[in-house]
Amino acid sequence: MTIEPELTADLLRARLAGTHLADDPLDIVMPPGSHLWPTEMRAQLADTLKPAGVLIPVMQRREGLALLLTQRSAELTHHAGQVSFPGGRMEEADPDVRAAALREAHEEVGIEPQRVAVLGYLQAMPTITGYAVTPVVGLVEPGVRLVTDPTEVEYAFEVPLAHLLDQRNERLVEREFYGRRFAMVEFHYQGERIWGATAHMILTLKKKLIYK
Repeated sequence: MTIEPELTADLLRARLAGTHLADDPLDIVMPPGSHLWPTEMRAQLADTLKPAGVLIPVMQRREGLALLLTQRSAELTHHAGQVSFPGGRMEEADPDVRAAALREAHEEVGIEPQRVAVLGYLQAMPTITGYAVTPVVGLVEPGVRLVTDPTEVEYAFEVPLAHLLDQRNERLVEREFYGRRFAMVEFHYQGERIWGATAHMILTLKKKLIYK
């Protein structure tokens, strides 16, 4: 489908206005089709999850809105070498997962929390690495200079939001887990491949923005 030109910060603000940060950061929603997952995968999610937050940074560019993503360092323990939104686990000093997402974004790509206007939240989702991840959608002030932490981030890049919301740019692929094949959606843009939990977050955001 073709995205209409009304894709603006005001539209995002209106579509996400009814969302809120859950009282319990472990209150997750399982992805569609999870009942078909192998027993081993479901068992991993039955273990105690750790709360985490990611920031979905919406960048305001002359050409339109774009989402900022990172290529994670290959040296990390979790999600090494993957494309993701900046974020990480909640620490004791964080009052909530919103604060965790903003703190991690500052540490990873240099975006100061006071330069982010939080527009809303997506429902927390589980990852097979043992986290309950809450996506925080935030509008980043124009003119912010990115400074990536090389110990966590190889590089950062942007993808036009309109590209991600256009159904023609969804790629259905099959991946194998525990001997079983699953159909999953990926996004590709200028040589970057966005898949897994990050792609699922984008699809969830798309439902909020288009189908509401």
